[in-house]
Amino acid sequence: MSDIVIIGGGVAGLTAGICALLNGFDAVIYEKHHIAGGNLTGWDRGGYHIDNCVHWLTGTNPVTTQHELWVRTGALGDTAVFQAESLYTYEHGGMSLSLSRDVNRLHADMLALSPRDDREIASFIKALNAAKTIVEVSGKNNNKRCTTPELLASLPILLRYHRMTTHELGQRFAHPVIQGFMECLFPASFGALGLLVAAATFCADNGGIPQGGSLAMAQRMTERFLSLGGVLHCGVCATGIQFSGCRAVSVRTDRGETVRADEVILAVDPAYAFGRLLDKDRMPLPLKKLYEHPKVSRFSSFHCAFACDLAAPPFCGDRMIEFPEPLRQKLRSRYLILREYSHEDGFAPDGKSLIQAMHYCTEEECRFFIRMRERPAAYRALKEEIAGEIAALITARFPELSGRLRCIDTWTPATYKRFTGADVGSYMGFAFPPKLNPVFMNGRIKGLENVTLATQWQQAPGGLPVAAKAGEAAVREIIRRRGGG
Repeated sequence: MSDIVIIGGGVAGLTAGICALLNGFDAVIYEKHHIAGGNLTGWDRGGYHIDNCVHWLTGTNPVTTQHELWVRTGALGDTAVFQAESLYTYEHGGMSLSLSRDVNRLHADMLALSPRDDREIASFIKALNAAKTIVEVSGKNNNKRCTTPELLASLPILLRYHRMTTHELGQRFAHPVIQGFMECLFPASFGALGLLVAAATFCADNGGIPQGGSLAMAQRMTERFLSLGGVLHCGVCATGIQFSGCRAVSVRTDRGETVRADEVILAVDPAYAFGRLLDKDRMPLPLKKLYEHPKVSRFSSFHCAFACDLAAPPFCGDRMIEFPEPLRQKLRSRYLILREYSHEDGFAPDGKSLIQAMHYCTEEECRFFIRMRERPAAYRALKEEIAGEIAALITARFPELSGRLRCIDTWTPATYKRFTGADVGSYMGFAFPPKLNPVFMNGRIKGLENVTLATQWQQAPGGLPVAAKAGEAAVREIIRRRGGG
């Protein structure tokens, strides 16, 4: 029996551990925080539960291979999945447009807003349906796994969107609401194809929310790992790897332990893997090229959570609101994303509700928050100031919330950097830019025989599905190296 030591207990690490155990290995995970799950987490504040991660989960449609992996890891299975009727709603000038799960309704809503955009709307809807094949779904009722010929047939339809950003896509429409609708979900530099795939995922019934949200999903995966015989050490940080030639032989921890290892899986942020555990020049070349690519960026966001003294908020799901110009300049962001959690029992006390708000931060803005955290008093004051301005914007849009909102927590790119070790506090991988082919990189590390990488950064734009895929692929790589196929 071989011992696999997994450094990092996020989704990639948990998936790697579960897959290792299912393939006859012994697996132990070292996670520096007090619970496993990484960014897939949530926490309580004053009787409210704050959800950090899942806005939609790719792989909730049972026909997909991603769903099979989620079931195998315990993330899904008997868990109920909430499928909203729309993913988000964009507002501008008293008008709005929602990403309806019903593509025909979305088509009709767009035409009702702007008949003169009919040709561009038809092209977008055609591409949206074609993009369902990328997430493996086909059939009128989204109940069939797409075939290879169906996937190949969709690629020419999607090609024109591969070359543009979401901003450029928005500018192809004359109507300002449709323009903003195309630009508001992701950072402006994000590839339009990434937006199409996200929208198609939701419209293919493949982007629901598992009951209990992020923390409950992480707990299910943790329980699955432990039930298979895995060993989990939380609150223990791996600080180094010892080698004999090209082979890792043990892992050191911050408790002074030396743990024997037949195989090591690095399920941590590359900034920690290559710089703290391994030399920077060990980073695989494809990953290094993405870090150095002038048009490939990273992002994070500023978040605040509000306790609301209403049993139900005055909006449903996600609502996108445009910042007024002074705030746009100050925050260097154009859109505020609001989310409410009325679909979850237990996220708020009886008669109350929870509203969370976020806006995206560029790399430069991320580094600003990280520097500010070195001045605790100024950092706290800045967070309070921004949260106050966001609360004022929310109550200006929804006057019935005036005097009914109370900020219960804020978190920033600096929080994510502290929690994950990510260089600029990224909670996902690289922003999906135009013209990028999102090829999955294997986890091999040149010159090392038994150390394998498993991280969401192995395929843009990262996220939970890529992290799980990387964890599974790391175990397959170990099996391959050992002659098992």
